[in-house]
Amino acid sequence: MTLLEELQWRGLYADCTDTDALAKRLAEGPISLYCGFDPTADSLHVGNLVPLFALRRFQLAGHHPIALAGGATGMVGDPSGKSAERNLQSAEQVAHNIGSVKGQLAKFLDFETTTNPARLVNNADWTAPVSYLDFLREVGKYFTVNWMVAKESVRARMEDRENGISYTEFSYMLLQAFDFYHLRKTLTCELQVGATDQWGNITAGTELIRKKLGAGAFGLVFPLLTKSDGTKYGKTATGTVWLDAKRTSPYRFYQFFMQTDDADVVKLLKVLTFLSVEEITSLEAEVKANAGARIAQKTLAREMTQLVHGADRLAGAIKASEVLFGGSLEGLSAEDFQDVVAEAPNKSIERARLDGTGLALTEALVHSGLAPSKGQARKDIEGGGIYVNNVKAADVSRALTGADLIFGNHLLLRKGKRTYAVLTAG
Repeated sequence: MTLLEELQWRGLYADCTDTDALAKRLAEGPISLYCGFDPTADSLHVGNLVPLFALRRFQLAGHHPIALAGGATGMVGDPSGKSAERNLQSAEQVAHNIGSVKGQLAKFLDFETTTNPARLVNNADWTAPVSYLDFLREVGKYFTVNWMVAKESVRARMEDRENGISYTEFSYMLLQAFDFYHLRKTLTCELQVGATDQWGNITAGTELIRKKLGAGAFGLVFPLLTKSDGTKYGKTATGTVWLDAKRTSPYRFYQFFMQTDDADVVKLLKVLTFLSVEEITSLEAEVKANAGARIAQKTLAREMTQLVHGADRLAGAIKASEVLFGGSLEGLSAEDFQDVVAEAPNKSIERARLDGTGLALTEALVHSGLAPSKGQARKDIEGGGIYVNNVKAADVSRALTGADLIFGNHLLLRKGKRTYAVLTAG
């Protein structure tokens, strides 16, 4: 199976400027390719994973990947796939964001190998020195407005009479074309990859290269990652799923993939893992034969969490998941316990209330919101449905003291199988 054939099998092939010519060029030897990432935030997110995986697949096949950080284009904003104009960022914000995502890129691309190391470039380095008049003369004159307006990313915004498209965003296509031209000229970069919403920007680059350099270049796009219901992948009810652990905890990241629908999990295994064709085919058969076991979801969640957050945080995410399903707290780190805390209602109590004879468990259950009254709390304890730090509490006269605190100042209370509350002493 060739690289292009594998991309097609994985659902990572939507269109190409010339499939046969690209296949022939790839067969001749290593090629340099790039994908751009505009630093719109200080972290990449799940939506950025598809192009990152694409670059990595090319690198594993012996090619030379270039990750482009949009220090210049990030100051403008790409209109592709957007219904309204982005808020402009300051130069300081863009620089901070680029610095933040560098480490995340290194988890996917190998910058250290001596054979075909990945490169990280910033388009501000070659765009900032160019004057406005020079840009119009050296780039703008090669494109007609008619040609640009015909592109879907521009036409869709122009048809929106309320919002329209600003000249700033209209110019974005030319900036990206200039990037491809510069990389073709200076680094012999022959291929740009991206999602289908980048098709207009990518083909603008191949046109500029043809007209100014008289050279060939290729564009390859893959489908936007969507769920089976057509909605955008990487969003939850609480917002974007980020790769930065400070924005989306490893536990929430792990659970995001664990909750993948059966209808989507095989597609995501193909797109977002480096598992072999044989491994994925086996998991696909498992989904059909025993969907309730969720083996495919567990595999996807493990692969993604280990890649993004490392083996230790994966182990912590799995342990936190076990705790929230009633498992023992033994082996859970303080850092991963915070993920448990974040999933449950949290109430504060005065530490002094735990001194001496302590705080009656019935009173703690009412205070935490797990019981509406002390009477109901007693019934719940007698019925065997109350747990303190995931250990069943069967004594209605039980009192909570400082000895029950875990990780310094927390009490984990549970009613039934999955209803939790945390008391934090302060």
